[in-house]
Amino acid sequence: MRTTAITNRLSDLGGAKWGLHFRAVRLAAQGHDIVQLTIGEPDTPPPAALIDAASDAMRAGRTTYSKGEGEDGLRDALATRYAARVGRAVTPEQIMCFPGTQTALFTVLMGIAEAGDEVLVGDPMYATYEGVVRASGANVVPVPLRAEYGFRLNADDLAARITPRSRAILINTPHNPTGAVLSAEDIAALGRLARAHDLWIVSDEVYDELIHDDTPFVSPLSFPELAERTIVVSSISKSHAAPGFRSGWCVGPEAFTAALLPLSETMLFGNQPFIADMTEKAIRDGSQVAPGMRERYAARAAYLADRLAAESPLRVLPPSAGMFAMINVAGTGMDGEAYANHLLDHAGVAVMPGASFGATLKDWVRLALTVPDADIARACDRMVAHAAALIQPA
Repeated sequence: MRTTAITNRLSDLGGAKWGLHFRAVRLAAQGHDIVQLTIGEPDTPPPAALIDAASDAMRAGRTTYSKGEGEDGLRDALATRYAARVGRAVTPEQIMCFPGTQTALFTVLMGIAEAGDEVLVGDPMYATYEGVVRASGANVVPVPLRAEYGFRLNADDLAARITPRSRAILINTPHNPTGAVLSAEDIAALGRLARAHDLWIVSDEVYDELIHDDTPFVSPLSFPELAERTIVVSSISKSHAAPGFRSGWCVGPEAFTAALLPLSETMLFGNQPFIADMTEKAIRDGSQVAPGMRERYAARAAYLADRLAAESPLRVLPPSAGMFAMINVAGTGMDGEAYANHLLDHAGVAVMPGASFGATLKDWVRLALTVPDADIARACDRMVAHAAALIQPA
């Protein structure tokens, strides 16, 4: 069977990273009592008003083809939102709509990188980043995100890995899996490097409304001197608890989106009109569910951090944002991969090995905060007992 170079580039990027998750799902299906904390998905349904908006739009005939760049009303709503955020004009012509952040990111990377190029990405990274970069033909250059720096991308670490083949910096703020939020100073330093080396900045901001505390959210799009080299990708999946609607977008320079449009049109023509109408309402009205999610995720992370620090050798890095908590398991004598598998087999708790997201997290696991408080407490009970059994003297 003959396949293409792109399938070869992606052949080792399938579901292997999620092996423990799938094993936990099988165990649960067989009747085992498993606390499932591997996958993060909003713990609340989409607001009824958004479901009604999509339904009303379908009944009103909004089931036709869309414009390739997206529906005018949604692009206008997004332009208004981003203009208010950055304090200067953002035009609808800077915006393209896609079925989710993932599609936006894939198309953007295909538009800025190709064979022989390099894209600098913080390690750890969201699980699909390596795939979208390698799909373009470019190579991922991991930049270690150090725990002592709060897992934020450090400009000195980035600078050491820039080469003549570098084409872009892919950032994720707030960050999955660590929950780190880049500061204005962080972004300014990264921006100086981008300008000095003529690099694009691609900023995945899907968690921008899930910051737990009063840490300010800052986008590179907010810096006028970076506007012509910044492309933001985002969606309503997290902010509005609407991942299944698959409604995302990118924001970039007008010349870039114009150049990207023919590429997008080879795959799709914008997002579905009825989903665009629902998304326009979501953007114009603001999220009614994000405040509650922020509060719940922060409280669960704090509970985990306090209990595990007091009762076990496990140490939680409290996230500043997002829906996950990172736990350092080095005190158990195991790395994250061994610990996660042992925890599943002996305590019935499923967490993701940190190494699934990059080599930097080999001594860590990622735990989803998107389950009821009672399940978090039950998992914590089991993790404390499990750790005690691990470190008992022979």
